[in-house]
Amino acid sequence: MHGLRTTPKGLTLALLLLMAPMASRAQAPNKVDLTGKWAFSVVTENGTGTPSVTFQQKGDSLTGHYSSQVFGEVEFKGTVKDGKITFAMSPSVQGQSLTVTYTGTVESADAIKGSVDLGGFGTGTFTGNRQKP
Repeated sequence: MHGLRTTPKGLTLALLLLMAPMASRAQAPNKVDLTGKWAFSVVTENGTGTPSVTFQQKGDSLTGHYSSQVFGEVEFKGTVKDGKITFAMSPSVQGQSLTVTYTGTVESADAIKGSVDLGGFGTGTFTGNRQKP
C-alpha cells in the first residue's frame, strides 16, 4: 500500500485552490444601497452644519433631497460606484446661485465621509450616518 505523499509543488497547488474562492470574494466590490435618510455633519472654514439628506439609489445613480438651514430645501443628483460617492446641487444663497459638490467614500452600509466644495466660497469635510427607521 502506498502512503500519501505530498510534494511542495502539490501543497502549493492545494493552498492556491483553497484560497481562490476567498480571494475572488475579497476583490468583488461591495454593493451598498444608500437609499434612505441620512444625518450629515459638515465642517467648513465658516462654521458647522447638520443637514438632513435623503438618498434614492438606482444602480450607480443617486438622486435625493438636501435640507439645511444654510441652503434650504434642494434636490440633487450624483453617483455611487466602486465605494466612491459624489453628488452636486445648485442652491441659491442670498440671491446668488452656486454649485455645491460632495465627494467621498462609502465606509459601510451606514456611514460615508469625504469633502465638500462650496462653489468657490470654501471647502470642508463631512460625515454622514444612516438614520434608523
